Amino acid sequence: MISRGTVTLLLTSALALSACKGGDATAKAGANKTASPAKQPAGLPGQSEADLAAPVAIIDGQTITVAELQDRINKQSPYVRARYQSMEQKKEFLDTIVRFEILAREADKRGFDDDPEVVRTMKQVMIQRLLKEQFDTSVKPDDITDAEMQQYYQAHLGDYNKPEEVRVSAVITKDKAKAQKAADEAKAQANGENRSFRELVEKYSEDADSKSRGGDLRFFAADNKVIPAEVVAAAFKLRNSGETAGPIQTSGGWYVIRQTGLRKEVKKEYDEVKRQIQNRLFRDKRNEAMETFVTDLKKTSKIEIKEDALAKVKVDTTQAPGPEGMVPGEHGMAPGAVPGAPPSAAPPGEPAAAPGEAPAPAKPAEAAPSNPQ
Repeated sequence: MISRGTVTLLLTSALALSACKGGDATAKAGANKTASPAKQPAGLPGQSEADLAAPVAIIDGQTITVAELQDRINKQSPYVRARYQSMEQKKEFLDTIVRFEILAREADKRGFDDDPEVVRTMKQVMIQRLLKEQFDTSVKPDDITDAEMQQYYQAHLGDYNKPEEVRVSAVITKDKAKAQKAADEAKAQANGENRSFRELVEKYSEDADSKSRGGDLRFFAADNKVIPAEVVAAAFKLRNSGETAGPIQTSGGWYVIRQTGLRKEVKKEYDEVKRQIQNRLFRDKRNEAMETFVTDLKKTSKIEIKEDALAKVKVDTTQAPGPEGMVPGEHGMAPGAVPGAPPSAAPPGEPAAAPGEAPAPAKPAEAAPSNPQ
Protein backbone atom coordinates (compact mmCIF):
# COMPACT_ATOMS: atom_id res chain seq x y z
CA MET A 1 0.00 0.00 0.00
CA ILE A 2 1.38 3.38 -0.99
CA SER A 3 1.38 6.35 1.39
CA ARG A 4 -1.28 9.02 1.49
CA GLY A 5 1.35 11.56 0.48
CA THR A 6 2.04 9.62 -2.70
CA VAL A 7 -1.67 9.37 -3.41
CA THR A 8 -2.05 13.12 -3.03
CA LEU A 9 0.98 13.69 -5.25
CA LEU A 10 -0.31 11.42 -7.99
CA LEU A 11 -3.83 12.74 -7.88
CA THR A 12 -2.82 16.37 -7.99
CA SER A 13 -0.12 15.84 -10.57
CA ALA A 14 -2.45 13.97 -12.89
CA LEU A 15 -4.78 16.95 -12.92
CA ALA A 16 -1.90 19.41 -13.23
CA LEU A 17 -0.40 17.50 -16.15
CA SER A 18 -3.76 17.53 -17.89
CA ALA A 19 -4.04 21.30 -17.41
CA CYS A 20 -0.50 22.01 -18.57
CA LYS A 21 -0.45 19.93 -21.74
CA GLY A 22 -3.04 21.97 -23.60
CA GLY A 23 -3.70 18.91 -25.76
CA ASP A 24 -5.22 15.51 -25.10
CA ALA A 25 -4.97 14.00 -21.62
CA THR A 26 -5.86 10.62 -20.22
CA ALA A 27 -7.70 10.28 -16.89
CA LYS A 28 -7.83 6.78 -15.47
CA ALA A 29 -10.97 6.20 -13.45
CA GLY A 30 -11.80 2.65 -14.34
CA ALA A 31 -11.57 3.37 -18.09
CA ASN A 32 -9.48 5.58 -20.37
CA LYS A 33 -11.07 8.67 -21.84
CA THR A 34 -9.62 11.44 -24.01
CA ALA A 35 -10.09 14.90 -22.49
CA SER A 36 -10.81 18.11 -24.35
CA PRO A 37 -7.93 20.56 -24.82
CA ALA A 38 -7.31 22.55 -21.65
CA LYS A 39 -8.56 26.12 -21.62
CA GLN A 40 -5.84 28.77 -21.36
CA PRO A 41 -6.15 30.67 -18.05
CA ALA A 42 -7.21 34.28 -18.47
CA GLY A 43 -4.60 36.97 -18.20
CA LEU A 44 -4.54 40.28 -16.37
CA PRO A 45 -4.91 43.77 -17.91
CA GLY A 46 -1.98 44.68 -20.15
CA GLN A 47 -1.06 41.07 -21.04
CA SER A 48 -1.25 39.92 -24.64
CA GLU A 49 -2.07 36.39 -25.80
CA ALA A 50 1.56 36.05 -26.87
CA ASP A 51 2.72 37.00 -23.38
CA LEU A 52 0.43 34.42 -21.79
CA ALA A 53 1.45 31.65 -24.18
CA ALA A 54 5.19 32.19 -23.64
CA PRO A 55 6.85 29.15 -22.01
CA VAL A 56 8.49 29.67 -18.62
CA ALA A 57 9.69 26.05 -18.37
CA ILE A 58 9.81 22.97 -20.56
CA ILE A 59 9.99 19.55 -18.85
CA ASP A 60 10.64 16.62 -21.20
CA GLY A 61 8.70 18.39 -23.90
CA GLN A 62 5.87 19.53 -21.64
CA THR A 63 5.48 23.31 -21.55
CA ILE A 64 4.46 25.40 -18.59
CA THR A 65 3.31 28.79 -19.87
CA VAL A 66 3.20 32.23 -18.29
CA ALA A 67 -0.59 31.91 -18.06
CA GLU A 68 -0.42 28.57 -16.24
CA LEU A 69 2.20 29.65 -13.72
CA GLN A 70 0.43 32.95 -13.17
CA ASP A 71 -2.88 31.15 -12.66
CA ARG A 72 -1.39 28.84 -10.02
CA ILE A 73 0.14 31.76 -8.12
CA ASN A 74 -3.04 33.84 -8.28
CA LYS A 75 -5.18 30.99 -6.93
CA GLN A 76 -3.34 31.32 -3.64
CA SER A 77 -4.55 33.57 -0.82
CA PRO A 78 -3.66 37.30 -0.99
CA TYR A 79 -1.16 36.79 1.85
CA VAL A 80 0.64 34.03 -0.06
CA ARG A 81 0.54 35.90 -3.37
CA ALA A 82 2.32 38.83 -1.75
CA ARG A 83 5.34 36.57 -1.17
CA TYR A 84 5.93 36.04 -4.89
CA GLN A 85 6.60 39.53 -6.26
CA SER A 86 10.32 39.38 -7.07
CA MET A 87 11.99 37.35 -9.82
CA GLU A 88 13.77 35.16 -7.26
CA GLN A 89 10.51 34.37 -5.48
CA LYS A 90 8.82 33.53 -8.76
CA LYS A 91 11.73 31.19 -9.54
CA GLU A 92 11.18 29.47 -6.18
CA PHE A 93 7.52 28.95 -6.98
CA LEU A 94 8.34 27.64 -10.45
CA ASP A 95 10.92 25.27 -8.95
CA THR A 96 8.24 23.66 -6.78
CA ILE A 97 6.19 23.00 -9.92
CA VAL A 98 9.19 21.54 -11.74
CA ARG A 99 9.96 19.24 -8.79
CA PHE A 100 6.33 18.32 -8.63
CA GLU A 101 6.10 17.43 -12.33
CA ILE A 102 9.27 15.33 -12.44
CA LEU A 103 8.14 13.38 -9.38
CA ALA A 104 4.74 12.84 -10.97
CA ARG A 105 6.35 11.62 -14.18
CA GLU A 106 8.55 9.20 -12.27
CA ALA A 107 5.53 7.89 -10.37
CA ASP A 108 3.71 7.45 -13.66
CA LYS A 109 6.65 5.54 -15.14
CA ARG A 110 6.55 3.16 -12.18
CA GLY A 111 2.90 2.38 -12.79
CA PHE A 112 1.37 4.12 -9.78
CA ASP A 113 -1.36 5.46 -12.04
CA ASP A 114 -2.82 1.93 -12.02
CA ASP A 115 -2.74 1.59 -8.23
CA PRO A 116 -6.34 1.00 -6.97
CA GLU A 117 -6.02 3.70 -4.33
CA VAL A 118 -4.85 6.24 -6.89
CA VAL A 119 -7.70 5.30 -9.23
CA ARG A 120 -10.24 5.67 -6.40
CA THR A 121 -8.80 9.03 -5.46
CA MET A 122 -8.92 10.21 -9.06
CA LYS A 123 -12.57 9.18 -9.23
CA GLN A 124 -13.23 11.11 -6.03
CA VAL A 125 -11.87 14.35 -7.49
CA MET A 126 -13.69 13.78 -10.78
CA ILE A 127 -16.93 13.45 -8.81
CA GLN A 128 -16.17 16.70 -7.03
CA ARG A 129 -15.55 18.44 -10.34
CA LEU A 130 -18.71 16.91 -11.82
CA LEU A 131 -20.90 18.11 -8.96
CA LYS A 132 -19.30 21.54 -9.01
CA GLU A 133 -19.98 21.92 -12.71
CA GLN A 134 -23.49 20.50 -12.40
CA PHE A 135 -24.70 22.59 -9.47
CA ASP A 136 -22.63 25.79 -9.27
CA THR A 137 -24.87 27.52 -11.80
CA SER A 138 -28.06 25.46 -11.65
CA VAL A 139 -28.67 26.00 -7.92
CA LYS A 140 -27.79 29.40 -6.44
CA PRO A 141 -28.61 31.16 -3.15
CA ASP A 142 -30.25 33.98 -5.12
CA ASP A 143 -32.81 31.47 -6.40
CA ILE A 144 -34.41 31.42 -2.94
CA THR A 145 -37.31 33.89 -2.97
CA ASP A 146 -38.31 36.16 -0.12
CA ALA A 147 -41.71 34.45 -0.04
CA GLU A 148 -40.04 31.07 0.54
CA MET A 149 -37.93 32.50 3.35
CA GLN A 150 -40.93 34.19 4.98
CA GLN A 151 -42.88 30.95 4.80
CA TYR A 152 -40.03 29.02 6.43
CA TYR A 153 -39.71 31.62 9.18
CA GLN A 154 -43.41 31.45 10.03
CA ALA A 155 -43.34 27.65 10.05
CA HIS A 156 -40.35 27.60 12.42
CA LEU A 157 -41.08 30.46 14.79
CA GLY A 158 -40.17 28.23 17.70
CA ASP A 159 -36.57 28.06 16.43
CA TYR A 160 -36.18 31.83 16.49
CA ASN A 161 -38.37 32.84 19.43
CA LYS A 162 -37.76 30.99 22.68
CA PRO A 163 -38.92 31.84 26.21
CA GLU A 164 -36.64 32.12 29.21
CA GLU A 165 -35.70 28.70 30.59
CA VAL A 166 -34.27 27.59 33.91
CA ARG A 167 -32.50 24.39 34.89
CA VAL A 168 -32.56 22.89 38.36
CA SER A 169 -31.62 19.71 40.17
CA ALA A 170 -34.02 18.35 42.75
CA VAL A 171 -34.30 16.14 45.79
CA ILE A 172 -37.79 14.60 45.68
CA THR A 173 -39.25 12.80 48.66
CA LYS A 174 -42.60 11.97 50.30
CA ASP A 175 -41.11 12.68 53.74
CA LYS A 176 -41.27 16.32 54.85
CA ALA A 177 -38.63 15.81 57.57
CA LYS A 178 -36.23 14.29 55.07
CA ALA A 179 -36.89 17.17 52.69
CA GLN A 180 -36.13 19.66 55.47
CA LYS A 181 -32.80 17.96 56.18
CA ALA A 182 -31.91 18.07 52.49
CA ALA A 183 -32.86 21.76 52.35
CA ASP A 184 -30.74 22.62 55.39
CA GLU A 185 -27.72 20.79 53.95
CA ALA A 186 -28.25 22.39 50.55
CA LYS A 187 -28.27 25.86 52.11
CA ALA A 188 -25.12 24.99 54.04
CA GLN A 189 -23.45 24.13 50.72
CA ALA A 190 -24.44 27.53 49.38
CA ASN A 191 -22.76 29.08 52.41
CA GLY A 192 -19.44 27.52 51.57
CA GLU A 193 -19.45 23.85 52.55
CA ASN A 194 -17.87 21.91 49.73
CA ARG A 195 -20.42 19.13 49.39
CA SER A 196 -22.10 18.21 46.15
CA PHE A 197 -25.86 18.60 45.69
CA ARG A 198 -25.62 15.33 43.80
CA GLU A 199 -24.66 13.68 47.08
CA LEU A 200 -27.85 15.04 48.65
CA VAL A 201 -29.86 13.63 45.79
CA GLU A 202 -28.26 10.25 46.29
CA LYS A 203 -28.85 10.43 50.04
CA TYR A 204 -32.42 11.75 50.22
CA SER A 205 -34.22 11.61 46.86
CA GLU A 206 -36.84 8.91 46.25
CA ASP A 207 -37.57 9.62 42.59
CA ALA A 208 -35.68 6.98 40.60
CA ASP A 209 -35.84 8.78 37.24
CA SER A 210 -34.33 12.12 38.29
CA LYS A 211 -32.05 10.42 40.81
CA SER A 212 -30.34 8.52 37.98
CA ARG A 213 -29.38 11.92 36.52
CA GLY A 214 -28.12 13.36 39.81
CA GLY A 215 -31.45 15.12 40.30
CA ASP A 216 -31.29 17.03 37.03
CA LEU A 217 -34.72 18.17 35.78
CA ARG A 218 -33.19 19.70 32.65
CA PHE A 219 -34.15 23.10 31.20
CA PHE A 220 -37.82 24.07 31.26
CA ALA A 221 -39.93 27.16 30.55
CA ALA A 222 -42.49 28.86 32.78
CA ASP A 223 -45.35 27.16 30.92
CA ASN A 224 -44.01 23.65 31.62
CA LYS A 225 -46.85 21.23 32.42
CA VAL A 226 -44.79 18.19 33.47
CA ILE A 227 -43.00 19.61 36.52
CA PRO A 228 -45.29 20.65 39.41
CA ALA A 229 -46.38 24.31 39.12
CA GLU A 230 -45.09 25.06 42.63
CA VAL A 231 -41.61 23.88 41.63
CA VAL A 232 -41.68 25.84 38.37
CA ALA A 233 -42.64 29.03 40.19
CA ALA A 234 -39.90 28.57 42.79
CA ALA A 235 -37.30 27.74 40.16
CA PHE A 236 -37.87 30.98 38.25
CA LYS A 237 -37.25 32.97 41.43
CA LEU A 238 -33.69 31.57 41.59
CA ARG A 239 -31.66 34.00 39.49
CA ASN A 240 -28.15 32.80 40.25
CA SER A 241 -26.48 29.43 39.79
CA GLY A 242 -26.20 27.56 43.10
CA GLU A 243 -29.20 29.20 44.76
CA THR A 244 -31.58 26.77 46.46
CA ALA A 245 -35.24 26.65 47.44
CA GLY A 246 -37.38 24.30 49.51
CA PRO A 247 -38.85 22.31 50.94
CA ILE A 248 -41.60 22.90 48.33
CA GLN A 249 -44.84 21.01 48.85
CA THR A 250 -46.56 19.53 45.80
CA SER A 251 -49.27 16.95 45.24
CA GLY A 252 -46.54 14.44 44.43
CA GLY A 253 -44.28 15.07 47.42
CA TRP A 254 -41.67 17.51 48.68
CA TYR A 255 -38.98 19.14 46.52
CA VAL A 256 -35.67 20.78 47.35
CA ILE A 257 -34.16 22.44 44.27
CA ARG A 258 -30.85 24.00 43.26
CA GLN A 259 -30.50 26.27 40.24
CA THR A 260 -27.87 25.04 37.74
CA GLY A 261 -28.55 27.14 34.65
CA LEU A 262 -30.56 29.97 33.11
CA ARG A 263 -31.26 30.69 29.45
CA LYS A 264 -32.40 34.16 28.49
CA GLU A 265 -35.42 34.72 26.30
CA VAL A 266 -34.60 34.73 22.58
CA LYS A 267 -36.53 36.82 20.07
CA LYS A 268 -35.23 37.06 16.52
CA GLU A 269 -37.10 39.02 13.89
CA TYR A 270 -37.25 37.84 10.29
CA ASP A 271 -34.65 40.32 9.05
CA GLU A 272 -32.16 39.07 11.67
CA VAL A 273 -32.31 35.48 10.42
CA LYS A 274 -33.10 36.04 6.75
CA ARG A 275 -29.60 35.17 5.57
CA GLN A 276 -29.49 32.09 7.79
CA ILE A 277 -32.81 30.89 6.36
CA GLN A 278 -31.62 31.55 2.82
CA ASN A 279 -28.54 29.37 3.39
CA ARG A 280 -30.68 26.63 4.90
CA LEU A 281 -33.13 26.59 1.99
CA PHE A 282 -30.29 26.81 -0.52
CA ARG A 283 -28.64 23.78 1.08
CA ASP A 284 -31.94 21.87 1.02
CA LYS A 285 -32.59 22.71 -2.63
CA ARG A 286 -29.06 21.76 -3.60
CA ASN A 287 -29.33 18.42 -1.81
CA GLU A 288 -32.67 17.73 -3.47
CA ALA A 289 -31.21 18.56 -6.88
CA MET A 290 -28.22 16.32 -6.20
CA GLU A 291 -30.46 13.45 -5.13
CA THR A 292 -32.56 13.85 -8.28
CA PHE A 293 -29.41 13.95 -10.39
CA VAL A 294 -28.07 10.72 -8.90
CA THR A 295 -31.49 9.02 -9.12
CA ASP A 296 -31.71 9.88 -12.83
CA LEU A 297 -28.21 8.52 -13.42
CA LYS A 298 -29.20 5.28 -11.70
CA LYS A 299 -32.18 4.95 -14.04
CA THR A 300 -29.90 5.05 -17.07
CA SER A 301 -27.33 2.69 -15.57
CA LYS A 302 -27.43 -1.08 -15.42
CA ILE A 303 -26.92 -1.88 -11.75
CA GLU A 304 -26.93 -5.38 -10.30
CA ILE A 305 -26.71 -6.01 -6.55
CA LYS A 306 -25.57 -9.52 -5.62
CA GLU A 307 -26.93 -9.97 -2.12
CA ASP A 308 -25.47 -13.47 -1.75
CA ALA A 309 -21.99 -12.02 -2.31
CA LEU A 310 -22.80 -8.98 -0.17
CA ALA A 311 -23.58 -11.32 2.72
CA LYS A 312 -20.03 -12.66 2.52
CA VAL A 313 -18.51 -9.25 3.25
CA LYS A 314 -17.04 -9.22 6.75
CA VAL A 315 -16.30 -6.05 8.69
CA ASP A 316 -13.27 -6.08 10.97
CA THR A 317 -14.25 -4.37 14.21
CA THR A 318 -11.15 -5.37 16.16
CA GLN A 319 -9.29 -2.15 15.47
CA ALA A 320 -9.89 1.22 13.84
CA PRO A 321 -8.57 1.56 10.27
CA GLY A 322 -5.42 3.58 9.83
CA PRO A 323 -4.86 6.38 7.32
CA GLU A 324 -3.43 3.94 4.78
CA GLY A 325 -6.77 2.14 4.54
CA MET A 326 -8.84 5.25 3.97
CA VAL A 327 -10.05 6.57 0.65
CA PRO A 328 -9.49 10.34 0.70
CA GLY A 329 -12.76 12.20 1.02
CA GLU A 330 -14.81 9.12 1.87
CA HIS A 331 -14.13 8.50 5.56
CA GLY A 332 -17.12 9.21 7.78
CA MET A 333 -19.50 9.12 4.79
CA ALA A 334 -23.10 8.41 5.74
CA PRO A 335 -24.97 5.50 4.10
CA GLY A 336 -26.55 6.64 0.86
CA ALA A 337 -24.30 9.70 0.56
CA VAL A 338 -22.76 10.52 -2.79
CA PRO A 339 -18.97 10.09 -2.77
CA GLY A 340 -17.57 13.53 -3.44
CA ALA A 341 -20.70 15.30 -2.29
CA PRO A 342 -19.63 18.39 -0.37
CA PRO A 343 -20.37 19.10 3.28
CA SER A 344 -23.49 21.18 3.82
CA ALA A 345 -21.58 24.42 4.35
CA ALA A 346 -19.68 24.24 1.06
CA PRO A 347 -20.90 24.81 -2.49
CA PRO A 348 -21.78 21.64 -4.42
CA GLY A 349 -18.71 19.70 -5.44
CA GLU A 350 -16.32 22.39 -4.26
CA PRO A 351 -13.02 20.73 -3.34
CA ALA A 352 -11.15 22.02 -0.31
CA ALA A 353 -8.34 23.26 -2.56
CA ALA A 354 -7.91 23.48 -6.29
CA PRO A 355 -5.97 20.39 -7.44
CA GLY A 356 -2.80 21.19 -9.29
CA GLU A 357 -1.95 24.33 -7.36
CA ALA A 358 1.69 24.68 -6.47
CA PRO A 359 2.79 24.87 -2.84
CA ALA A 360 5.10 27.18 -1.02
CA PRO A 361 8.75 26.38 -1.80
CA ALA A 362 9.47 25.17 1.73
CA LYS A 363 8.29 21.61 1.04
CA PRO A 364 11.05 19.06 0.33
CA ALA A 365 11.13 17.34 -3.02
CA GLU A 366 10.36 13.94 -1.51
CA ALA A 367 7.06 15.09 -0.01
CA ALA A 368 3.80 15.61 -1.85
CA PRO A 369 3.31 19.31 -2.57
CA SER A 370 0.45 20.93 -0.71
CA ASN A 371 -1.21 24.31 -1.11
CA PRO A 372 0.47 27.07 0.90
CA GLN A 373 -1.58 28.57 3.65
